[in-house]
Amino acid sequence: MPRAAAGLAEGSKAPVFDLPADGGGRARLKDFAGKSLVLYFYPKDDTSGCTKEAIDFTGAEKKFAKAGAAVAGVSRDSIAAHDRFKAKHALKVALLSDEDGKTVEAYGVWVEKSMYGRKYMGIERATFLIDGSGVIRKIWRKVKVPGHVEAVLAAVKALG
Repeated sequence: MPRAAAGLAEGSKAPVFDLPADGGGRARLKDFAGKSLVLYFYPKDDTSGCTKEAIDFTGAEKKFAKAGAAVAGVSRDSIAAHDRFKAKHALKVALLSDEDGKTVEAYGVWVEKSMYGRKYMGIERATFLIDGSGVIRKIWRKVKVPGHVEAVLAAVKALG
């Protein structure tokens, strides 16, 4: 099994979360019991790669639902930012706010990054496929957006 940060690996129990969701709701890991959850982490609302990824997941949302999976994106942006981002791009996937960073830490996606020689902490683009029992079945790290949604959908379908 591939190794993952924070001790997470495929076959591990997914860390529990309870986060504010866009539109004023909340989302908890237990809310998805009995169906698969595609939990994707992304750096920032309304940036080019994050927008493309959210639009791609939105475009495939019905296919994920038909395969028995929900999709939720997580960043450290506020709910207000998420609501603006969803409205601007007509996004259909749930967006969860982890402003205190506890969930991104638990999933091991809060990492040191480097841009133009400057080091800083940020969210690594990563996706976790969690089954209906709360077990991580697949992890994608350092995600490249093109083709990613198709790969995740294929993995969801393979779970059955």
